[in-house]
Amino acid sequence: VSSSHLQLAAFALGTVGWILCTISMGVVEWRVWHVDNTTIISSGIAWVGIWKVCFISYLHVSPGYKEQFCHKLSGYESSIPDEIYAAQGLLLIAMFMGLLGLTATIFALRNVYMGITHKTLITPFFLMGGFFYVFAGLCVLIPVSWNFYSVTHNQSIAFPPSYYMPSSPAAQEAGAAIPIGIVAVILLLLSGTFSLSYRFPVTANTITK
Repeated sequence: VSSSHLQLAAFALGTVGWILCTISMGVVEWRVWHVDNTTIISSGIAWVGIWKVCFISYLHVSPGYKEQFCHKLSGYESSIPDEIYAAQGLLLIAMFMGLLGLTATIFALRNVYMGITHKTLITPFFLMGGFFYVFAGLCVLIPVSWNFYSVTHNQSIAFPPSYYMPSSPAAQEAGAAIPIGIVAVILLLLSGTFSLSYRFPVTANTITK
């Protein structure tokens, strides 16, 4: 048990990182657009996420939406940039990989705290958990950094007319999802490093014999 304190911390950090990864995937504020034309986008601010685009409108622009209008990003729209589609796929992979990492770490910690001293039931699972954590962290890092690059360079998106969005904003800034994703990356990579650093104690083998 005394040899697995870092791995217990890895489980805690990995859990928080996985939760933040899931939150960032669902948050619509990836890119915050400031627009000059407020005819439809009444507040002058639109939120571009990886699954949908939303803005506040005081016009009845769509059935069922009186104030907040959201349009789901269709996979068939060729105008949607690659960084958004990459974020959709990579964050789903990251969520799955993070879940596998948590499962492997839980199994290894369970064996440690139950007093099981078989190396094959502990070390490989800590290593697998570490690999899954690191892989998940990298899967989050790519879309977060790619979208942040697009924001800093004020890149435009040629939305179809049905989206009620201009092709380019007057200015844009990073939304809440990007810093959440950055924290998730840090926690997942830390948890992966801690899990991969596990070394099975020699004393445990001696006791077993």
